[in-house]
Amino acid sequence: MITKATLEDVTELNNLVNSAYRGDSSKKGWTTEADLLGGIRTTEKGLTETIQKSDTTILKYIENQKIIGCVMLVDKGDKLYLGMLTVSPELQGGGVGKKMLYEAENVAREKGLPKIGMTAISVRTELVDWYKRHGYVDTGEREPFPMNDPDFGLPKQFLEFVVLEKVI
Repeated sequence: MITKATLEDVTELNNLVNSAYRGDSSKKGWTTEADLLGGIRTTEKGLTETIQKSDTTILKYIENQKIIGCVMLVDKGDKLYLGMLTVSPELQGGGVGKKMLYEAENVAREKGLPKIGMTAISVRTELVDWYKRHGYVDTGEREPFPMNDPDFGLPKQFLEFVVLEKVI
């Protein structure tokens, strides 16, 4: 079941996102960034602030009364920005991420937004390829990774973002 996350979900979301992207637990799945970045992926404070924004929604995927997936959606006016797509490392490859992408497309349509945009770390070619298989296109644009901002993690090498978009 996919529903909108609330402030009551912050602790569970924080644990999920950090477990899927950083540290040893993330290495159980294929979305790990542990070899690229140290530190944490998000904080409870950051998630609380995100949920409270009027232009932002975090959707959660619940199974057996546990949050096993989430995605952040930001209304940018001309498109929906998709970020922080997360699936529990033990459950990756089971279709939850794909369901979250489809729900994001539904949200874009409901808002009358013609496309979805996102960024992914360029050296994460397996992730970029996964999005391409789901209809996202590399725009050719690149954005700098915040190399000196510990809120994004502590880079272990030079990183940049690739900008992807999908017309709905």
